[in-house]
Amino acid sequence: MAALVTSLPGLVPVAVVLAGIALRRIKRTGSRGKRLAYGALAISLCWTIAIGVAVALGLYGDRKAGIGRTVAISEVVVQQCFDADLEAETLRVVRIADCAVAHTGEAYARVRANLAGLSADDKGTVATQQCATAFGAFVAKPYEQSELDMYYVVLEDRAVADGNVLCLVGMPGTPLTGTMRGSQR
Repeated sequence: MAALVTSLPGLVPVAVVLAGIALRRIKRTGSRGKRLAYGALAISLCWTIAIGVAVALGLYGDRKAGIGRTVAISEVVVQQCFDADLEAETLRVVRIADCAVAHTGEAYARVRANLAGLSADDKGTVATQQCATAFGAFVAKPYEQSELDMYYVVLEDRAVADGNVLCLVGMPGTPLTGTMRGSQR
């Protein structure tokens, strides 16, 4: 009976030990309770399987999202959070992070901008304008009034259908927690 009671809330190790003791005692003395002991073992097995599946799915979910992987900045997708040195002159690689925990930035848009033939300064101006427009829609506050900083990475000069400029939001020296979508920060 004790084995069954401890197996119900998931105290698997205790339930298995108690069921083993009960089965040995039942075998020696011929007393009743064999079904209860086997029931405790069955419930413990179910708990073990359920915990194993939950752990496997949790690990799979993080792996599927790429959390913890270091990738080229061009591989970052919109609404993906990351850790990187945002104060670096050139951002080449980032580590994908879970948006729910502290991170340094988030990709909020991929915009199209025809940058072919423009000077470096003009490319920066066009990319900044495009990202600032997308910033307001993402954060729900105009960039000029926001405490957040905006960054961009030019992926290629010619405008392509899925966007050639990756827009990023962050706050150097201050980690972000949660997505900045609709944060009005």
